[in-house]
Amino acid sequence: MTVAGEEVGGPTSRSARPARLPGVREPFETVVRRHGATVLRVCRAVLGPEEAQDGWPETFLASLRAFPELAVGTNLEAWLVTVAHRKAIDVMRARSRVSPVAQVPDGESRDRADARDLDLWAALAELSERQRAVLAYHYLAGLGYRDVAKIVGGTEAAARRAGADGVAALRRALGGQAEGGAA
Repeated sequence: MTVAGEEVGGPTSRSARPARLPGVREPFETVVRRHGATVLRVCRAVLGPEEAQDGWPETFLASLRAFPELAVGTNLEAWLVTVAHRKAIDVMRARSRVSPVAQVPDGESRDRADARDLDLWAALAELSERQRAVLAYHYLAGLGYRDVAKIVGGTEAAARRAGADGVAALRRALGGQAEGGAA
């Protein structure tokens, strides 16, 4: 605001966005917006497209509970991927306790996949749980092998080996379909 040719005041508390204070964490909804897609990709890769719809919100519900006690400066993406990994394990354990139904209901899937996607999911299903997790955390979440090793357990070298073996298995399973990258 200008009064008598001089700038007076400044932005009001209602119009100005306050600067983030040192040591104060960003709001959780910002964390969800920033890292939600990565967590969903990891959940899909580890659990498959159907169960990822349960794993993703479970990850953020658990994260929301633990977020206030999280140390400032923590690598939020790696932390969220770790939470997603633990929730994926919970979902897989629950899956093993579910008894199959006598008759599968008829109907089309809402998520239609082309043949290539179905081939990829079949090839991913053939990988070991560890290989699938390493590939998801490294290639989809963008974590380094050191962080991946912390999440899945073991050494950085073991995570690299599992990743290389997983990529090789996918390339063999998909033949010429896996052009241009890791799968």
